[in-house]
Amino acid sequence: MQFQTLADWLAWQSTLHPQTIDLGLSRCQQVAQRLNLTNFPFKIITVAGTNGKGSTVALLDTIYTAAGYQTGRYTSPHLLHYNERICINGQPVTDAQLCDAFFHIEQARHTISLTYFEFGTLAALWLFQRHALDVVVLEVGLGGRLDAVNVFDSDVAVVTQIGIDHVEWLGADRDSIGREKAGIFRAQRPAVCSDPAPPQSLLHYADTLQTPLYRLNQQFSYQKINENQWSWSAEFTNYDQLPLPNLTGAYQLQNAAGALMAVTLLQSQLPVSEAIISQAMNRLALPGRFQILPGAITKIFDVAHNPLGVQVLSDNLRQQPCAGKTHAVVGILKDKAVADMLAGIAPQITQWYVAPLDTPRSTSAEELAGQLRALGQTSVIICDSVTTAYQRALQQAQPLDRIIVFGSFYTVAAALMVESQSSK
Repeated sequence: MQFQTLADWLAWQSTLHPQTIDLGLSRCQQVAQRLNLTNFPFKIITVAGTNGKGSTVALLDTIYTAAGYQTGRYTSPHLLHYNERICINGQPVTDAQLCDAFFHIEQARHTISLTYFEFGTLAALWLFQRHALDVVVLEVGLGGRLDAVNVFDSDVAVVTQIGIDHVEWLGADRDSIGREKAGIFRAQRPAVCSDPAPPQSLLHYADTLQTPLYRLNQQFSYQKINENQWSWSAEFTNYDQLPLPNLTGAYQLQNAAGALMAVTLLQSQLPVSEAIISQAMNRLALPGRFQILPGAITKIFDVAHNPLGVQVLSDNLRQQPCAGKTHAVVGILKDKAVADMLAGIAPQITQWYVAPLDTPRSTSAEELAGQLRALGQTSVIICDSVTTAYQRALQQAQPLDRIIVFGSFYTVAAALMVESQSSK
């Protein structure tokens, strides 16, 4: 099978495997072996967790790029373009590079059925292998132990904040989910946990593997000094006057602290100075994480898609009150804890615009409206798409109001697409 365009490859991949999400390592492992994706000349950092993965990956990539290293970064999902998932030296790979990678994966897989995510994961490593890279940062997908990214052994594994999400696949409590996330640990290779209160299951698994585990507030710690600076310390390293990371929210210091521990663990192979770390803090950019477009009407885009993420969003909104009304555009996947997500932010919203997402996995707009009314929210407008919902919010919002777009990567992507088109 061969296609000439990236769009055709992706459309075909989405229909190849009978299940959209099918956790397991065997399929990806077999194809990786056929492609000789087993030993790499670069260092690998894997990052798993419920919240904070994207921020941690972005900071690690920014630090190493700022230090002059050749870097690879793999993340998912994307916002506007699939190419965003695979970056080399901070730049998304081209359509041609992706098509080339997909062609070789297709040649190697024979009769093995791969998921959309597995194709992308293999493509990332296939492309990274063909560049003279020093370090690669891989974001683990929704799981850990059985996630396709876990086929590849890391030099340092990082687990960020653990919360309740993807219960159908990972379990309904933090202990079950923590064990799944800890699946990225390797025997006698260092791991970092930036969750200040990790589940016992994660700690037990690290002990079982004899994984040297570096925990927040034990082996490393941080402190916010003022509105512009923070400090970080570990046993042999201290950074006393770092600029705050260029991302909004108290949790970003927690994520940054975990990233710095990973950098410290690789200092002997990939030295990075404090000056470079400071540069990276200022340079850090991550679309869709409390991303603000200022103006007469403030627009805020946040991919928060689980209760913990929405609580962080809610905290950020509370710390930045607006003089007018708060309009919320929301769309959520149906496997999420919808009621808990909405309850965590409902008191701060004046007007709701609910919409289905452009995927069969979406919660219906009617269901979202029903959940909001059950929470006592009466100003709810049902729309047929996120695009329509965002346009309605733009029409109704007045100067000094703000518009919040959240609930899913799909939601934020659709609204950002409207912004992109209006700016042309």
